[in-house]
Amino acid sequence: MKSFKNKQLYQLTLTQILETVREPEVLFWGIVFPVLISIGLGFAFTQNSISKFNVVMTQENPIVLDSLLSVFASPENENLVWKISDKTLGDTELRFSYSDWKSGIVALKRGEADLIVGDSAGVIRYHFDPHNSQSQLAYLKLSGLIQSPASSTQSDTAIVPLTLKGVRYIDFLIPGLIAMGIMSSILWGISYTLIERRSQKLLRRMVATPMKKSYFIFAMMMVRIAMNFIEAIIIFLAALLLFGVEIQGNIAALIVLFLAGNIAFTGIAVLVSSRTAKTEVGTGWINAVQMPMMILSGIFFSYHNFPAWSIPVIKLLPLTALTDGMRSIFNEGAGWLEILAPSTALSVFGILCFWLGIKCFKWY
Repeated sequence: MKSFKNKQLYQLTLTQILETVREPEVLFWGIVFPVLISIGLGFAFTQNSISKFNVVMTQENPIVLDSLLSVFASPENENLVWKISDKTLGDTELRFSYSDWKSGIVALKRGEADLIVGDSAGVIRYHFDPHNSQSQLAYLKLSGLIQSPASSTQSDTAIVPLTLKGVRYIDFLIPGLIAMGIMSSILWGISYTLIERRSQKLLRRMVATPMKKSYFIFAMMMVRIAMNFIEAIIIFLAALLLFGVEIQGNIAALIVLFLAGNIAFTGIAVLVSSRTAKTEVGTGWINAVQMPMMILSGIFFSYHNFPAWSIPVIKLLPLTALTDGMRSIFNEGAGWLEILAPSTALSVFGILCFWLGIKCFKWY
């Protein structure tokens, strides 16, 4: 009896192995794709040993400029980019730009700058959000270089914490979390649901009824938009009550951008789920769409930390357009004019993906 049970277990195990091997797409999304993601993230976050910081100088004053130039080996560098070699802690690259105070604040809000350096009465003043670890590190690196023995000019310094609403890290984070919530909710709520129902032969039964096919997709879309709207309100109210996060721009423009983002990701969701009937493959496709945007689109940290050549590509991602647009309304007081381009682009892209998805949609 025992040997018979063991034989059954052996046969069932062998059957499962053969079924899995015969499905190459399942093997790819279940084994190969996670390995590729791990290798890609490993290269992205461990191969670059240079710490890069963007510093805005509010005016060309001799005290600050002389202090900086005295630190670096190439003061003739016209691009205002200096690299400091350190074999122990890693190399540091400081990228400087001159700007007025208002533009410098906007750069901080967008994550394009880590630190603002100015001069008042001969004192070098560092302006940054004390709760932003990247800004803190930028200050420690720069102030340490200026006050180091290698610097010929020793100046008094002062830290001016920036606690203005819109400049804090929490103000940067909340719009990104709302945008990411829209993407995740729609991709998993629509794509995975459609794939699962197709695998269970439920779509075959539904299409046999006098149902207009597009209405079925539209119904799922409207439910997800309503759920996303509720989720966004809850996130915002929690941020408002706990951290004082406010919407400084046009609320009506924010709603339009919110709807455009939902349209864009609904189109992507329908296209992703248009053919496959295997949940393993569907999960792989969803992760392949979602994970790169979660990492690259600047949800938790600025995408300006990535190499310069990749930034134009990152800006083309739907989640980047949605996140940047929402941040401009939340933190910069943006209105209709500023969100016209991203809203139009997101809507057109979503409608195009939706049309392609419906054209090749497999109901059974």
